[in-house]
Amino acid sequence: MTNNEQTTVLVTGGNKGLGLETARRLGELGWTVFLGSRDRARGETAAASLAARGVRVTMVPLDVTSDASVAGAVRTVRKHTDRLDVLVNNAGAPGHAVPPADATAGELHAVYDTNVYGPVRVTHAFLPLLRASGNPRVVMVSSAGGSFAVVTDPGQPVAAMHELAYSSSKAALNMITVRYARALPEIRFNAVTPGEVANHKFAATDMNRHTGQLTVTEGTDAIVRLATLPPDGPTGTFTDRLGPVAW
Repeated sequence: MTNNEQTTVLVTGGNKGLGLETARRLGELGWTVFLGSRDRARGETAAASLAARGVRVTMVPLDVTSDASVAGAVRTVRKHTDRLDVLVNNAGAPGHAVPPADATAGELHAVYDTNVYGPVRVTHAFLPLLRASGNPRVVMVSSAGGSFAVVTDPGQPVAAMHELAYSSSKAALNMITVRYARALPEIRFNAVTPGEVANHKFAATDMNRHTGQLTVTEGTDAIVRLATLPPDGPTGTFTDRLGPVAW
């Protein structure tokens, strides 16, 4: 059974936080939502909560660190549609905030497997379905911690967070976003940070133990904006809810 009318979106890490809120907001626009979740039970609970609000949603078991899981996700989505209009690469891992002097390659690898290799795995696997869309868009959920300008600004809170894995993984994700955008101009690729860089604010999520000053809805403003871009919208950008963020 295919769906040729509704706008379709896959959100990785969609069972909670920014991913679930993104799925809710796009679903309430009338979109068909594929909710990716590594944990099947949590994903089914999240999908049920959206369905109760009238969202057309399918839970997709998806571990972005597994080639087999990603391939299975493609098969699941293909059962419902012959194209994917929007991919939101939201799944992320914070790491353990290990200081640079103590960080090992193993610590980085675990974080990179989700934050860097994960978006590449998923994007590569879903490219055929994205290319079948008349207006394909990919949103990479990055972080202000991946900005050289932000991390080297002593006035920014993240500048004093001396860790290696998470911030460097998001810097890599930013470069990956730009490389995709330049190489595949027919697809809108953009990166977002769920905060307000100018105001030194970030969104409250599980990743920061809900210490952020912005709501999860505010944190998804930039994600939703870029997910709903028209065909002539920007590509290769890095923004927050207020506008452009310096690389």
